Amino acid sequence: MSELISIVIPTLNESENIAKAIKGIRNVLKGYKYEIIVVDGHSPDNTDKIAKKAGATVIYDRIGKGSALRKGFDYAKGDIIISMDADLSNEPKELKILIAGIEAGYDICMGSRFLLGGGSDDMPLLRRFGNRAFVLLVNLIYGAKYTDLCYGYRSFSKRAVKKMHLNERGFGIETEINILAKKFNMHILEVPSYEKKREHGVGKLRSFYDGYKILKTILSNIFN
Repeated sequence: MSELISIVIPTLNESENIAKAIKGIRNVLKGYKYEIIVVDGHSPDNTDKIAKKAGATVIYDRIGKGSALRKGFDYAKGDIIISMDADLSNEPKELKILIAGIEAGYDICMGSRFLLGGGSDDMPLLRRFGNRAFVLLVNLIYGAKYTDLCYGYRSFSKRAVKKMHLNERGFGIETEINILAKKFNMHILEVPSYEKKREHGVGKLRSFYDGYKILKTILSNIFN
């Protein structure tokens, strides 16, 4: 394994989760060359200190998830870049599948909770309906065939990240990635992924507010 893998994890008040998340990554990626980049929103609960102690590189961004991911992507030195949540909802064992997708020649490999073999323990009915509605809308407008949209467990080639020139600052970042990947005719692979419930703390997604932002992202990219 010669390629460097960069794992980018945005955090805000994840002190009870981050050390275990990093340990899970390390257990799976034995034999790989990798770096773990935590992009922390200046958490008051010492998330950054715990992440550093666990061996991650910590940088800071207080704007939002999209802004944090963009900063992490820019900082990453890896040939393959993976975005991952800190709340222990993403299975570390799926990292090898995401890596293999890029190694096979795809530009982006996206985890999907709606493919056979995927699923979620943390998707209330309202969020499930909203995600499905947004998937249908993106597929209709942009001629795509996605099965999932608002899920952040995915891998990228360094080249693909640079080509997209992402702009989103908040939770619309995954939607923007899906749209731009289709616009640029990138080679996209969806793979089954199982989302677990977060182990500690409270999720940051606000269904109606962030749903509006995602809809705005979908519509604004029509004219860009």
